Amino acid sequence: MSNFASRSGAVQTVLAFETSCDDTSVAVVERDGRVRACLSAGQDLHHARFGGIVPEIASRNHTHHLLPLMEETLARAGVSFQDIDALAVTSRPGLVGSLLVGLMTVKGLALASGKKFLGVNHLEGHLMAPFLYDDQYQPPDGFDFPFVALAVSGGHTTLYHVPSFGHYQILGRTRDDAAGEAFDKFAKRLGLGFPGGVRVDRLAAVGQPDRFNFPRAMLREDHDDMSFSGLKSHAAREVEKLPEAQAAELARHAKDFLASGSRDAQSGLLADFCASFQAAVVDVLAARLERAAERQGVHRIVLTGGVAANSELRRRCETLAARRGWTLAVPPLRYCTDNAAMIGLAAIIRLGRGEASPQSLSPQAKAPLDQEDRGVG
Repeated sequence: MSNFASRSGAVQTVLAFETSCDDTSVAVVERDGRVRACLSAGQDLHHARFGGIVPEIASRNHTHHLLPLMEETLARAGVSFQDIDALAVTSRPGLVGSLLVGLMTVKGLALASGKKFLGVNHLEGHLMAPFLYDDQYQPPDGFDFPFVALAVSGGHTTLYHVPSFGHYQILGRTRDDAAGEAFDKFAKRLGLGFPGGVRVDRLAAVGQPDRFNFPRAMLREDHDDMSFSGLKSHAAREVEKLPEAQAAELARHAKDFLASGSRDAQSGLLADFCASFQAAVVDVLAARLERAAERQGVHRIVLTGGVAANSELRRRCETLAARRGWTLAVPPLRYCTDNAAMIGLAAIIRLGRGEASPQSLSPQAKAPLDQEDRGVG
Protein backbone atom coordinates (compact mmCIF):
# COMPACT_ATOMS: atom_id res chain seq x y z
CA MET A 1 0.00 0.00 0.00
CA SER A 2 2.64 2.52 1.06
CA ASN A 3 5.93 3.24 -0.67
CA PHE A 4 7.83 3.38 2.63
CA ALA A 5 8.75 -0.29 2.74
CA SER A 6 11.68 0.31 0.40
CA ARG A 7 12.96 3.08 2.68
CA SER A 8 12.69 1.40 6.05
CA GLY A 9 15.35 -1.31 5.95
CA ALA A 10 15.08 -4.38 8.14
CA VAL A 11 12.91 -2.86 10.90
CA GLN A 12 9.50 -4.52 10.58
CA THR A 13 7.45 -3.35 13.56
CA VAL A 14 7.81 -0.43 15.96
CA LEU A 15 6.09 0.27 19.27
CA ALA A 16 5.76 4.06 19.49
CA PHE A 17 4.91 6.46 22.31
CA GLU A 18 3.73 10.09 22.15
CA THR A 19 3.58 12.31 25.27
CA SER A 20 4.65 15.72 24.02
CA CYS A 21 1.75 17.66 25.54
CA ASP A 22 -1.48 16.45 27.16
CA ASP A 23 -2.45 13.45 24.97
CA THR A 24 -1.02 10.06 25.85
CA SER A 25 -0.75 7.77 22.82
CA VAL A 26 0.77 4.38 21.98
CA ALA A 27 0.83 2.69 18.56
CA VAL A 28 2.13 -0.38 16.76
CA VAL A 29 3.25 0.56 13.24
CA GLU A 30 4.62 -1.68 10.49
CA ARG A 31 7.41 -0.86 8.03
CA ASP A 32 5.09 0.11 5.15
CA GLY A 33 3.16 2.59 7.30
CA ARG A 34 0.30 0.29 8.27
CA VAL A 35 -1.07 1.07 11.71
CA ARG A 36 -1.82 -2.18 13.53
CA ALA A 37 -3.23 -0.29 16.51
CA CYS A 38 -3.16 3.24 17.90
CA LEU A 39 -4.79 4.19 21.20
CA SER A 40 -4.86 7.58 22.91
CA ALA A 41 -6.00 8.97 26.24
CA GLY A 42 -7.00 12.62 26.39
CA GLN A 43 -6.94 14.93 29.39
CA ASP A 44 -9.38 17.70 28.46
CA LEU A 45 -11.55 17.23 31.54
CA HIS A 46 -8.50 17.52 33.81
CA HIS A 47 -7.46 20.88 32.33
CA ALA A 48 -10.83 22.47 31.46
CA ARG A 49 -11.38 24.15 34.83
CA PHE A 50 -8.02 25.90 34.51
CA GLY A 51 -8.78 27.24 31.03
CA GLY A 52 -5.69 25.62 29.49
CA ILE A 53 -3.12 22.86 29.85
CA VAL A 54 -1.36 22.66 33.23
CA PRO A 55 2.05 21.02 32.60
CA GLU A 56 2.33 19.32 35.99
CA ILE A 57 -1.11 17.75 35.65
CA ALA A 58 -0.31 16.64 32.10
CA SER A 59 2.89 14.84 33.09
CA ARG A 60 1.22 13.20 36.10
CA ASN A 61 -1.57 11.84 33.92
CA HIS A 62 0.92 10.48 31.39
CA THR A 63 2.49 8.48 34.22
CA HIS A 64 -0.92 7.05 35.08
CA HIS A 65 -1.97 6.16 31.51
CA LEU A 66 1.16 5.11 29.64
CA LEU A 67 1.87 1.48 30.63
CA PRO A 68 -1.79 0.32 30.71
CA LEU A 69 -2.25 1.98 27.31
CA MET A 70 0.82 0.12 26.00
CA GLU A 71 -0.58 -3.21 27.15
CA GLU A 72 -3.97 -2.52 25.55
CA THR A 73 -2.36 -1.36 22.28
CA LEU A 74 -0.26 -4.51 22.00
CA ALA A 75 -3.37 -6.61 22.63
CA ARG A 76 -5.37 -4.71 19.99
CA ALA A 77 -2.52 -5.14 17.51
CA GLY A 78 -2.36 -8.88 18.20
CA VAL A 79 1.35 -8.84 19.01
CA SER A 80 3.48 -9.32 22.09
CA PHE A 81 6.27 -7.07 23.29
CA GLN A 82 8.73 -9.74 22.11
CA ASP A 83 7.40 -9.32 18.53
CA ILE A 84 8.45 -5.66 18.48
CA ASP A 85 11.70 -4.87 16.66
CA ALA A 86 12.32 -1.41 18.12
CA LEU A 87 10.83 1.40 20.20
CA ALA A 88 10.11 5.01 19.33
CA VAL A 89 9.22 8.01 21.45
CA THR A 90 8.68 11.74 21.00
CA SER A 91 11.70 13.48 22.51
CA ARG A 92 11.20 17.02 21.16
CA PRO A 93 9.63 19.58 21.10
CA GLY A 94 6.97 19.80 23.82
CA LEU A 95 6.39 20.19 27.54
CA VAL A 96 9.55 18.94 29.21
CA GLY A 97 7.74 17.09 32.00
CA SER A 98 5.46 15.32 29.54
CA LEU A 99 8.31 14.42 27.22
CA LEU A 100 10.30 13.10 30.16
CA VAL A 101 7.58 10.61 31.13
CA GLY A 102 7.53 9.04 27.67
CA LEU A 103 11.29 9.15 27.21
CA MET A 104 12.14 7.60 30.58
CA THR A 105 9.54 4.86 30.03
CA VAL A 106 11.00 3.95 26.65
CA LYS A 107 14.56 4.10 27.96
CA GLY A 108 13.62 1.64 30.69
CA LEU A 109 11.89 -0.71 28.26
CA ALA A 110 14.86 -0.55 25.88
CA LEU A 111 17.37 -1.18 28.64
CA ALA A 112 15.42 -4.13 30.03
CA SER A 113 14.72 -5.75 26.65
CA GLY A 114 17.86 -4.92 24.69
CA LYS A 115 15.77 -3.36 21.92
CA LYS A 116 16.88 -0.23 20.06
CA PHE A 117 14.95 2.97 20.55
CA LEU A 118 14.78 6.30 18.73
CA GLY A 119 13.76 9.76 19.88
CA VAL A 120 11.63 11.47 17.23
CA ASN A 121 10.83 15.09 16.49
CA HIS A 122 7.09 15.54 17.02
CA LEU A 123 6.90 17.89 14.01
CA GLU A 124 8.48 15.33 11.70
CA GLY A 125 5.78 12.96 12.85
CA HIS A 126 3.06 15.38 11.76
CA LEU A 127 4.64 15.69 8.32
CA MET A 128 4.73 11.91 7.94
CA ALA A 129 1.12 11.40 9.11
CA PRO A 130 -0.37 11.50 5.57
CA PHE A 131 1.63 8.36 4.69
CA LEU A 132 0.02 6.23 7.40
CA TYR A 133 -2.75 3.85 6.46
CA ASP A 134 -5.23 1.46 8.06
CA ASP A 135 -8.53 -0.22 7.18
CA GLN A 136 -10.35 3.14 6.96
CA TYR A 137 -7.68 5.47 5.53
CA GLN A 138 -5.00 5.42 2.90
CA PRO A 139 -2.94 8.22 1.30
CA PRO A 140 -4.07 9.62 -2.05
CA ASP A 141 -2.93 7.49 -5.00
CA GLY A 142 0.65 8.26 -5.94
CA PHE A 143 1.19 10.71 -3.09
CA ASP A 144 4.91 11.15 -2.45
CA PHE A 145 7.64 13.76 -2.07
CA PRO A 146 8.05 16.63 -2.74
CA PHE A 147 5.17 18.46 -1.10
CA VAL A 148 4.34 21.67 0.76
CA ALA A 149 2.75 21.17 4.17
CA LEU A 150 0.79 23.40 6.50
CA ALA A 151 1.31 22.04 10.01
CA VAL A 152 -1.14 23.86 12.25
CA SER A 153 -1.94 23.18 15.89
CA GLY A 154 -2.19 24.78 19.30
CA GLY A 155 1.56 25.13 19.56
CA HIS A 156 2.76 25.38 15.95
CA THR A 157 1.69 27.03 12.72
CA THR A 158 4.34 26.48 10.07
CA LEU A 159 4.62 26.05 6.30
CA TYR A 160 7.21 23.50 5.15
CA HIS A 161 8.70 22.55 1.83
CA VAL A 162 9.52 18.83 2.05
CA PRO A 163 11.60 17.68 -0.96
CA SER A 164 12.36 14.30 0.64
CA PHE A 165 12.24 12.54 3.97
CA GLY A 166 14.58 14.18 6.48
CA HIS A 167 14.84 17.47 4.56
CA TYR A 168 12.59 20.25 5.75
CA GLN A 169 12.64 23.89 4.74
CA ILE A 170 10.55 26.33 6.74
CA LEU A 171 8.84 28.69 4.30
CA GLY A 172 6.84 30.63 6.84
CA ARG A 173 5.53 30.47 10.38
CA THR A 174 3.44 32.44 12.82
CA ARG A 175 5.29 35.33 14.40
CA ASP A 176 3.19 35.19 17.56
CA ASP A 177 0.21 33.01 18.47
CA ALA A 178 -0.28 29.67 16.76
CA ALA A 179 -3.64 29.35 15.03
CA GLY A 180 -4.90 26.78 17.53
CA GLU A 181 -3.81 28.98 20.42
CA ALA A 182 -5.71 31.91 18.90
CA PHE A 183 -8.85 29.77 18.58
CA ASP A 184 -8.60 28.64 22.20
CA LYS A 185 -8.01 32.14 23.57
CA PHE A 186 -10.87 33.57 21.51
CA ALA A 187 -13.16 30.78 22.72
CA LYS A 188 -12.19 31.50 26.32
CA ARG A 189 -13.03 35.19 25.80
CA LEU A 190 -16.49 34.18 24.57
CA GLY A 191 -17.03 31.98 27.62
CA LEU A 192 -16.75 28.72 25.68
CA GLY A 193 -14.05 27.24 27.90
CA PHE A 194 -11.27 24.82 27.01
CA PRO A 195 -10.63 23.25 24.57
CA GLY A 196 -12.17 26.00 22.52
CA GLY A 197 -11.21 25.40 18.89
CA VAL A 198 -13.68 22.57 18.32
CA ARG A 199 -16.47 24.60 19.93
CA VAL A 200 -15.79 27.60 17.72
CA ASP A 201 -15.89 25.29 14.70
CA ARG A 202 -19.25 23.80 15.69
CA LEU A 203 -20.86 27.20 16.28
CA ALA A 204 -19.34 28.73 13.15
CA ALA A 205 -21.26 26.22 11.06
CA VAL A 206 -24.52 28.07 11.85
CA GLY A 207 -23.07 31.60 11.93
CA GLN A 208 -22.61 34.43 9.44
CA PRO A 209 -18.89 34.76 8.59
CA ASP A 210 -19.29 38.31 7.22
CA ARG A 211 -21.05 39.87 10.21
CA PHE A 212 -17.78 41.08 11.79
CA ASN A 213 -14.92 42.45 9.71
CA PHE A 214 -11.91 40.87 11.40
CA PRO A 215 -8.38 41.59 10.08
CA ARG A 216 -6.32 39.22 7.90
CA ALA A 217 -2.78 40.13 8.91
CA MET A 218 0.15 40.44 6.44
CA LEU A 219 -1.65 38.97 3.44
CA ARG A 220 -0.25 41.65 1.14
CA GLU A 221 3.34 41.29 2.34
CA ASP A 222 5.90 39.42 0.25
CA HIS A 223 6.65 36.58 2.65
CA ASP A 224 4.91 33.49 3.97
CA ASP A 225 4.86 34.33 7.68
CA MET A 226 1.59 34.68 9.58
CA SER A 227 0.28 36.53 12.62
CA PHE A 228 -2.83 35.91 14.70
CA SER A 229 -2.19 38.07 17.76
CA GLY A 230 -3.73 41.17 16.18
CA LEU A 231 -6.81 39.21 15.12
CA LYS A 232 -7.22 37.83 18.63
CA SER A 233 -6.91 41.32 20.16
CA HIS A 234 -9.30 42.87 17.62
CA ALA A 235 -11.90 40.18 18.32
CA ALA A 236 -11.58 40.71 22.06
CA ARG A 237 -12.19 44.45 21.60
CA GLU A 238 -15.30 43.72 19.53
CA VAL A 239 -16.64 41.64 22.39
CA GLU A 240 -15.79 44.36 24.91
CA LYS A 241 -17.63 47.00 22.82
CA LEU A 242 -20.92 45.14 22.94
CA PRO A 243 -23.81 46.94 24.63
CA GLU A 244 -24.78 45.48 27.98
CA ALA A 245 -27.83 43.65 26.61
CA GLN A 246 -25.83 41.99 23.81
CA ALA A 247 -23.01 41.07 26.19
CA ALA A 248 -25.56 39.37 28.45
CA GLU A 249 -27.03 37.57 25.42
CA LEU A 250 -23.57 36.36 24.39
CA ALA A 251 -22.79 35.05 27.87
CA ARG A 252 -26.19 33.34 28.11
CA HIS A 253 -25.80 31.64 24.75
CA ALA A 254 -22.29 30.43 25.63
CA LYS A 255 -23.58 28.99 28.90
CA ASP A 256 -26.51 27.30 27.14
CA PHE A 257 -24.21 25.85 24.48
CA LEU A 258 -21.86 24.36 27.09
CA ALA A 259 -24.80 22.92 28.99
CA SER A 260 -26.59 21.37 26.02
CA GLY A 261 -23.94 20.97 23.33
CA SER A 262 -26.54 22.04 20.79
CA ARG A 263 -25.43 24.60 18.25
CA ASP A 264 -28.79 24.87 16.51
CA ALA A 265 -30.31 27.13 19.14
CA GLN A 266 -27.29 29.44 19.05
CA SER A 267 -27.61 30.81 15.50
CA GLY A 268 -27.14 34.42 16.52
CA LEU A 269 -24.49 36.69 17.97
CA LEU A 270 -22.35 33.91 19.41
CA ALA A 271 -22.35 31.87 16.22
CA ASP A 272 -21.64 34.96 14.11
CA PHE A 273 -18.62 35.85 16.24
CA CYS A 274 -17.31 32.29 15.82
CA ALA A 275 -17.95 32.21 12.08
CA SER A 276 -16.30 35.60 11.50
CA PHE A 277 -13.24 34.72 13.57
CA GLN A 278 -12.86 31.31 11.94
CA ALA A 279 -13.16 32.82 8.46
CA ALA A 280 -10.34 35.26 9.21
CA VAL A 281 -8.00 32.50 10.42
CA VAL A 282 -8.83 30.17 7.53
CA ASP A 283 -8.44 32.93 4.93
CA VAL A 284 -4.87 33.52 6.10
CA LEU A 285 -3.93 29.83 6.32
CA ALA A 286 -5.38 28.91 2.92
CA ALA A 287 -3.85 31.92 1.17
CA ARG A 288 -0.42 31.24 2.64
CA LEU A 289 -0.57 27.55 1.69
CA GLU A 290 -1.55 28.33 -1.89
CA ARG A 291 1.12 30.95 -2.39
CA ALA A 292 3.86 28.80 -0.82
CA ALA A 293 3.05 25.82 -3.04
CA GLU A 294 2.90 28.02 -6.10
CA ARG A 295 6.29 29.58 -5.34
CA GLN A 296 7.87 26.16 -4.87
CA GLY A 297 6.30 24.81 -8.04
CA VAL A 298 4.89 21.90 -6.03
CA HIS A 299 1.53 20.35 -6.86
CA ARG A 300 1.16 18.22 -3.73
CA ILE A 301 -0.03 19.84 -0.51
CA VAL A 302 -0.53 18.53 3.02
CA LEU A 303 -2.72 19.78 5.85
CA THR A 304 -1.76 18.27 9.20
CA GLY A 305 -1.80 18.98 12.93
CA GLY A 306 -4.63 19.34 15.41
CA VAL A 307 -6.24 22.36 13.71
CA ALA A 308 -6.50 20.29 10.53
CA ALA A 309 -9.61 18.92 12.24
CA ASN A 310 -11.32 22.28 11.60
CA SER A 311 -14.10 21.64 9.11
CA GLU A 312 -13.85 24.98 7.32
CA LEU A 313 -10.08 24.72 6.92
CA ARG A 314 -10.44 21.24 5.44
CA ARG A 315 -13.15 22.43 3.06
CA ARG A 316 -11.06 25.39 1.90
CA CYS A 317 -8.01 23.23 1.27
CA GLU A 318 -10.12 20.74 -0.68
CA THR A 319 -11.50 23.60 -2.76
CA LEU A 320 -8.00 24.97 -3.33
CA ALA A 321 -6.67 21.61 -4.48
CA ALA A 322 -9.61 21.05 -6.83
CA ARG A 323 -9.30 24.54 -8.32
CA ARG A 324 -5.55 24.24 -8.92
CA GLY A 325 -5.52 20.59 -9.93
CA TRP A 326 -3.25 19.74 -6.99
CA THR A 327 -3.16 16.61 -4.84
CA LEU A 328 -4.20 17.21 -1.24
CA ALA A 329 -3.37 14.82 1.61
CA VAL A 330 -5.19 15.35 4.91
CA PRO A 331 -4.84 12.61 7.53
CA PRO A 332 -8.03 11.59 9.37
CA LEU A 333 -8.62 13.24 12.71
CA ARG A 334 -7.00 10.39 14.65
CA TYR A 335 -3.70 11.03 12.84
CA CYS A 336 -3.97 14.86 12.85
CA THR A 337 -4.12 15.28 16.60
CA ASP A 338 -1.09 14.19 18.62
CA ASN A 339 -0.72 10.44 18.11
CA ALA A 340 1.93 7.76 18.37
CA ALA A 341 1.34 6.29 14.90
CA MET A 342 3.01 9.25 13.17
CA ILE A 343 5.96 8.95 15.56
CA GLY A 344 6.25 5.27 14.74
CA LEU A 345 6.39 5.82 10.99
CA ALA A 346 9.08 8.51 11.23
CA ALA A 347 11.09 6.22 13.52
CA ILE A 348 10.80 3.19 11.22
CA ILE A 349 12.47 5.08 8.38
CA ARG A 350 15.26 6.47 10.54
CA LEU A 351 15.86 3.15 12.31
CA GLY A 352 16.05 1.51 8.89
CA ARG A 353 18.87 3.91 8.07
CA GLY A 354 20.81 2.68 11.07
CA GLU A 355 19.93 5.53 13.42
CA ALA A 356 19.29 4.89 17.11
CA SER A 357 19.30 6.94 20.30
CA PRO A 358 21.61 6.60 23.30
CA GLN A 359 20.45 6.18 26.88
CA SER A 360 21.81 9.69 27.50
CA LEU A 361 19.11 11.27 25.29
CA SER A 362 17.33 14.18 26.99
CA PRO A 363 14.03 15.87 26.11
CA GLN A 364 14.05 19.23 24.33
CA ALA A 365 11.30 21.80 24.82
CA LYS A 366 12.14 23.51 21.52
CA ALA A 367 13.48 21.89 18.36
CA PRO A 368 12.79 23.57 15.00
CA LEU A 369 12.43 20.96 12.28
CA ASP A 370 14.64 22.83 9.83
CA GLN A 371 17.57 21.79 12.04
CA GLU A 372 16.68 18.09 11.74
CA ASP A 373 18.03 17.25 8.27
CA ARG A 374 20.72 14.89 9.52
CA GLY A 375 18.46 13.31 12.08
CA VAL A 376 19.32 13.56 15.75
CA GLY A 377 18.30 10.86 18.16
